[in-house]
Amino acid sequence: MTRKREFAFLLLIVPALLFYFIFYLYPVISTFAHSFTDWSLLQRSIHFIGLDNYRQLFNDDVVLTGIKNSIVYAVIMTIVQNALAVPLAVALDKNLRSKNVLRMVFFAPAVLSPLVVGFLWSYIMSSLDYGPLNQMLSHLGLGSVNWLGEPKLALYSVILTQVWQWTGWAMVIYLANLQGISKELFEAAHIDGANGWKTFWNITLPLLVPSITINTVLSMIGGLKVFDIIFSMTSGGPGHATESIVTVLLQRAFTDSQLGYASALGVLFSLFVMVVTLLQLRLMKRWEVS
Repeated sequence: MTRKREFAFLLLIVPALLFYFIFYLYPVISTFAHSFTDWSLLQRSIHFIGLDNYRQLFNDDVVLTGIKNSIVYAVIMTIVQNALAVPLAVALDKNLRSKNVLRMVFFAPAVLSPLVVGFLWSYIMSSLDYGPLNQMLSHLGLGSVNWLGEPKLALYSVILTQVWQWTGWAMVIYLANLQGISKELFEAAHIDGANGWKTFWNITLPLLVPSITINTVLSMIGGLKVFDIIFSMTSGGPGHATESIVTVLLQRAFTDSQLGYASALGVLFSLFVMVVTLLQLRLMKRWEVS
């Protein structure tokens, strides 16, 4: 009877295992294997070329630009988004009459698709006469700004839109954590004469470390693999100024048909994200222990 039950349980697991193998494990193994070949849609045969694709990656200026932009994007997004979300969550955890409405307002952008947000902000930041943001600046006598057409400014303009979209999402996670903190701790601190800053620094912030870990790790991973917002706003331009690792990877794979080369970039990118995540988790773990 026990063997029959175990066999029945195994049968229930089989569909999940097949799904995992077909849609995750096989593509990962296939990508790794093809990263050592010259696989291309422009030729019929595939040849083993060893580490040539990996060597070429470090001499490809566009790839290096994409890596740099992805790191800059991820770091700024992680710092700014969480630096805004924590005080916002603390403020909206107070007994305000309008707190539910304000929570909804700040969280609402996170419900939108990044593509929709990208097209919306492309219109708002347009350098043409109909761009609302530049019209407002012109009325204030400040002159128009080429938000998405200036190479030194375009990436930061994209980051601004994502801070606007995702800060409310991080805020909700912090709010959930705050509501699990005993109010007696704050009452005891108030009785002991601790002011607002001391209470925040010694009670609130240490007890928010679990949600800070979640938010910073997810922000970093999401920032490193950013694609949709860049695709909808700048398509990597102007002049590769906003290229990310993923946009370069897709360009090499489907525009240039260099599938083996793109596979090598995908493997390198996956390892890089894995290392960054492990280091970040270890750092946050030390903070929790201390």
